[in-house]
Formats: sequence, structure tokens, C-alpha cells
Amino acid sequence: MRIDSLQLFQFRNYKDVQIQFNPEIIVLYGTNGAGKTNILESIYVGTIGKSHRTNDTSDMLMFNAEEAGIVVKFEKKDTPQKVNIKLFHQGAKDIRLNDTKISQKELIGTLNTVIFCPEDLQLIKGTPSGRRRFLDMEISQTSATYYHQLMQYNRLLQQRNAVLKEYRGKNIIPIEEWDLQLADMASFIVKKRLESLKKINLLIDLMNRKLTGGLENLTIGYEQPYMDNGSLEYTKEGFYERIKAALPQDRHRLSTSVGPHRDDLRFFSDAMDLKKFGSQGQQRTAVLSLQLSALEFIKSAVVE
Repeated sequence: MRIDSLQLFQFRNYKDVQIQFNPEIIVLYGTNGAGKTNILESIYVGTIGKSHRTNDTSDMLMFNAEEAGIVVKFEKKDTPQKVNIKLFHQGAKDIRLNDTKISQKELIGTLNTVIFCPEDLQLIKGTPSGRRRFLDMEISQTSATYYHQLMQYNRLLQQRNAVLKEYRGKNIIPIEEWDLQLADMASFIVKKRLESLKKINLLIDLMNRKLTGGLENLTIGYEQPYMDNGSLEYTKEGFYERIKAALPQDRHRLSTSVGPHRDDLRFFSDAMDLKKFGSQGQQRTAVLSLQLSALEFIKSAVVE
């Protein structure tokens, strides 16, 4: 896969610009505020339909602009392709692949990229949601099925939580149907995460050894806070039983406490937890190793 050109219209500080890329390694350089990061951001938007820097689409529009545009031309398996995205100050994005309108979920996996930026330190130091999002996006770029199941799971989760709130304080709550569906999808998601993490762990340790001269090992552990003794749940039957058992707690909190939406990743250098005890240098090296391993994971994966 190779990006051939990028066209930006009223995106961040770019009023109207077209950039051609040669097939070699590209280095962007310039003064602070010149817009180097904006170029990388626009390519990432062309990958998954949203920014890695903001959840507010209007932030990406030039000041006082009502809309912006991103066109990425690239080759994939020797076939020329084009992603065209229009962003609006108000309203939904318009996403087109080779001039055919598609949804954001259909865009995932079309143009594969891995981005490394200073904010990525939060993958170690930040919240579990950021780590889950990272893993989910890397898997989704190689598996449309996974992305679809993840979206379905999140919708079911919202519906189950809505039922918990609707029947608050009532003796009987009709939640069996949601529990069965959630357990099935939870099993699929966790199995796919563990399968992918096994491959990423092989790659991340190799990358980290190269960066540290073979002095440190690096592994990623998968954790489920609702499980005891460090064990992992990944079966449909097991999830169903645990979701049922947690119902009294869920009714009190009005939210679902069991499932992949609660899971987390932990980074270890040998036996040391990098979030708690790692130095800034070790954390930065671990994040760089993670991004390099994610790149190799996507390159080597068979896209579904």
C-alpha cells in the first residue's frame, strides 16, 4: 500500500493544497505551527473517518469555514483508489470511496495506517478506555467482521443499560434477551482480542529488544476486573453466567459491569508494571514498540 497524493481544502490551516508523495520514506519538516501534524491528522481521518486529536469535527475546519475536504489517493494491491471525505461544521460527514458514498464503518480497513504522536503516552499512563480503543482500531483495520460485532455490542450495551434505568426499583426486569446476546458478542470480541494480542506480543517484544539493544523484554497483559485470580473469561456460557450473577450490582449502579467494555491492557517490562513503575524513557520506548508492532500486525494480517 502506498499513498500517492493528499488534497486538503479548508482543513485546519490549509486553505487549498495538494501534496504529491514519492514512494520513498517521507520526512515532513518545518517551523512550529507550520501544519506538519495537520497533514498526518488528515491522513488518519482518511483511514477511520475521525481524528486522533479531537472528537469535535468542527475543530478540524479552518476558522470561520462551514466545511472542509480531504482527498487521499493511494494504491492498494496495485489498484489505484481514492478516499474523499467532506467535513461539515454541522451535520454528518460525507465519506466516499472511489466516488461511491460509504459509511464510516465501511471505511475502516480501506486505507491502513498507524500513527505515533506524543499523546500516545496515554496508552500506558491513561485510562483503560484509551487502551481498548487502540486495540479495537488495530483489529478493526484487518477485520470488518470484528468492527461490525464491536458496534453491535456497544449498541446492545446501551440498550441493556437503558432497560436497567427504566426498571429501576422494580422487582422484575425483562433483561434475559440482552444478556444472551451480550454474552455471545462478548465471547467473540474477547477471543479476537486475545488472538490478536498473541501476535502483537511476539512483535512488540521483538521491536522493544531492537530499540533497547536486547536489554528489556516487553509484554502486554490482558485483564478483566470482574474476574478473580487473574483468570480470563472468553466463552459465551461463562459470560452469560457472570452477567447474570452481576445483575444485583448492575441494578444498583444502572450499568453493565461485565464484558469487554470493562477490560484493560497492562504493559510489563519483564515483571515490572510500566504504568506504575516505568520511567518516562521506558514508557516512550514501549509505546514506540507498540506502534511499530501494530504496523507489522496490520501488514501481516489477512484482511477479512
